[in-house]
Amino acid sequence: MNMGCLNATTLSCLKLATTFAFPSQPSSFHNLPFIRRAVKPLSAALQTSPATSPSTTKDHDQASRPQWKAAIDFKWIKDNKEAVAANIRNRNSDADLELVLQLYDNFFNLQKEVERVRGERNAVANKMKGKMEQSERQRLIEEGKNLKEGLIALEEDLLKLNDKLQQEAQRIPNMTHPDVPIGGEDSSTTRKLVGSAPEFSFPVKDHLELGKELDLFDFDTAAEVSGSKFYYLKNDAVLLEMALVNWTLSEVMKRGFTPLTTPELVRSSVVEKCGFQPRGNNTQVYSIEDSDQCLIGTAEIPVGGLHMDSILAETLLPLKYAAFSHCFRTEAGAAGSATRGLYRVHQFSKVEMFIFCRPEESEYYHEELIKIEEDMFSSLGLHFKTLDMASEDLGAPAYRKFDVEAWMPGLERFGEISSASNCTDYQSRRLGIRFRPSEAPVASPKKSKGNLAPPQFVHTLNATACAVPRMIICLLENHQQEDGSILIPEPLRPFMGGRSVISRKS
Repeated sequence: MNMGCLNATTLSCLKLATTFAFPSQPSSFHNLPFIRRAVKPLSAALQTSPATSPSTTKDHDQASRPQWKAAIDFKWIKDNKEAVAANIRNRNSDADLELVLQLYDNFFNLQKEVERVRGERNAVANKMKGKMEQSERQRLIEEGKNLKEGLIALEEDLLKLNDKLQQEAQRIPNMTHPDVPIGGEDSSTTRKLVGSAPEFSFPVKDHLELGKELDLFDFDTAAEVSGSKFYYLKNDAVLLEMALVNWTLSEVMKRGFTPLTTPELVRSSVVEKCGFQPRGNNTQVYSIEDSDQCLIGTAEIPVGGLHMDSILAETLLPLKYAAFSHCFRTEAGAAGSATRGLYRVHQFSKVEMFIFCRPEESEYYHEELIKIEEDMFSSLGLHFKTLDMASEDLGAPAYRKFDVEAWMPGLERFGEISSASNCTDYQSRRLGIRFRPSEAPVASPKKSKGNLAPPQFVHTLNATACAVPRMIICLLENHQQEDGSILIPEPLRPFMGGRSVISRKS
């Protein structure tokens, strides 16, 4: 594909601004036993109540200040105000661009005032080095004291203003690929349609009925033990999960991906840096009470943090990872028949692909990721469509996102089984992940120490290789036989001990 189609305007509104780039300040872990920590949605964990503590006001002030800084180019945003404003509208974002620009101007002006007062203080200090009358020295001492006190107050105001600027600017979404359809989910366009829906000569059963007859699931006991939207996998369903994970890893490893398992608890700041902001009562993130940790909703988060605050050698790129993890989501607001059974659950296993690459290569690797997904799903005999998702369905980090929806006969509809997103430098600017080009541009006079090229932010991409529960739905419903058995797709059979069928226990 044409790699020259990317340009500085369409790629991202979040460029490096050295004036406002600060290293993240990780907060410490709490040393309480895990068993004593309650899990709740992150938005609820961030809410404060006047009755909770005498220091509520102080705690609220601390909580309202950003704990990390994103390298945002506010000048670029200001110079491209109309494009950024249109992008915010197209993505149905609640970011307040006017407020960001006002705060930026205020910060810029206050910073100049701080520099002016700092200069005056230094000038007074230099004057006091020479010989002078005692009265003149005393006057300079008083003047220096007043300047110092004024400077402290100005610097405190500058810090608070910068915190507020960061809070508001971090809500601005990534810019959008020019080919992305504008609008809500219904505006998404079909890129590709693969296969056809299977035809059955017998009444079709959904995965719940099949699972009950084959003794594959136990939702009722899981509801007693853990709550609704939890489940036990049993018997052949356990083997099928393991087969799916191992087959998926073997396939993506052939394509150059390094396998990982990841932590499933991460700092809340890492969740935010990856672009998963808590949104009121509908957050999908579980937080750990009395801790700065969250349960991951996808391995994208800990893999994104793998090279946090690093400068990578260009020769290492691209870095390709395939991470297996359990994922946890509140699924707030989810209801209806389409969410029954395994389709929408609070905990599930998933293999996630993740790529760190050079900026000019991210569109190429985005196409590679969706091709990998399509090849794998085709080999399992699934009927599916690939969608170019509309602007309002991208979320904050994605520059462009492709979703795959597979036909689920029991649900009598297509259901999402994967997505692949190009996040350009949106996440890397927050996570502080850069690479050092091998050679400095010949025409550029700017070089860092040691005659090295200045570092640039990497681009990040992520894609679902296998979300186990929804894949189980697809396999059971699409490959069901008249006698109630399930035909195992050929690629999975070596990972199922050579078996070709899941059938009733005798």
